[in-house]
Amino acid sequence: MSIEPNRSFRFHVGTSKLEWPTVILAGLIYGSFLALTFWWQQLPLVVVMLAGGWLIAWQGSLQHEVIHGHPTRNQAINDAIGSVPLSLWLPYSIYRDTHLVHHRDEFLTDPIDDPESAYVTKLAWQKMGRPGRWLADFNMTLLGRLTLGPAVMIFSFLISEWRHVRSGVKGRARIWAWHLGAILPVLAWVTVVCAMPLWLYLFGFVYIGAALTRLRSFAEHRYADDHEERTAIVEGSAILGLLYLYNNLHVLHHLRPGISWYRLPSVYSDNRDKLVSHNGGLVYRGYWDVARRFFLTRHDDPRHPHRS
Repeated sequence: MSIEPNRSFRFHVGTSKLEWPTVILAGLIYGSFLALTFWWQQLPLVVVMLAGGWLIAWQGSLQHEVIHGHPTRNQAINDAIGSVPLSLWLPYSIYRDTHLVHHRDEFLTDPIDDPESAYVTKLAWQKMGRPGRWLADFNMTLLGRLTLGPAVMIFSFLISEWRHVRSGVKGRARIWAWHLGAILPVLAWVTVVCAMPLWLYLFGFVYIGAALTRLRSFAEHRYADDHEERTAIVEGSAILGLLYLYNNLHVLHHLRPGISWYRLPSVYSDNRDKLVSHNGGLVYRGYWDVARRFFLTRHDDPRHPHRS
C-alpha cells in the first residue's frame, strides 16, 4: 500500500460498508458504562475507578475513530455514536472540528495553528510568571501530565471556551447550550438512578479517564524542523494499544487517517520500515520506554522555537 500523506483534513471514509468491529466496540463501551455505574456498589472502589477511567478514555478513542469517518459512510450516524458526553467537559462537536484542524500536518506543534499543541509562544511564556512557568515545565514531564495535566487541560479549555462565549464567537453559545442539556441525562443516570457520589464520577471516571488520555498524547508529537518528523510511534503496547485503538502508531494515523482501528497493526507491520524512515526514527518501545525517559525529565522545552 502507499503511505503517502493525505493532505485533506476533512472526513476520511475508511470503508464502503458498515464496520462491525467498531459497532460492537461502541456497544461494549456504552453497555459496560451502564453496567459499571448501575452495579458500582457491588465492586471494590479501586476497581470502579480504574474501570471507569478506562471506559471514559476508551470512549474518547471511539470518538476519535468516528470523527474520521467510521463505522458508517453516514457521518451523522457516526457523530451520534460519538456524541454521548460521558466525559462531561468536552463537547463532541468542538473536539471534532479542532481535531480535524490538527490534521494539517504542516502546522503540527504550532501553538497558534495546531489546537492540540502542547507548546506555548515565547510571549505567553513571559506572561505566565514563575508559578505558571513551573507548571508548564512540570506538565512536560510524564508525572506532571498524569497528575496535574488533566486539570491543566480541562480548566484551560473551559476558560478559553468561556471567553469564546462571552465574546460572541458564532455558534459557541448554542453548542454549549446543547452540550449542557446533553450532560443532564448522564448526571441524572449516575447520581440519581445509580446513586453514585458526584465526586466519585468526577475523579474516578472523568479525571482518571483524562489522565489515561494524556498518557497517549504525551509523546505523540515533538517539534522538529521537518514536519514529517514531528509525529511519533509507540510500539509494543498490546493493552494500551487496544485502549487507544492503536492510535499509538500515530504516524500511520496521520498519514492515513481513514484506516480503521482494527486494521492499523497489520498495516503498520507491513510498512514499518517506510514509516520509521518517514518520521525520522521517532519510535518508543512501549509506554514503559516513554516513562523511563520522561517520567521526571521534560519531553521538550514548552516554548515553541519559532513562535514569539
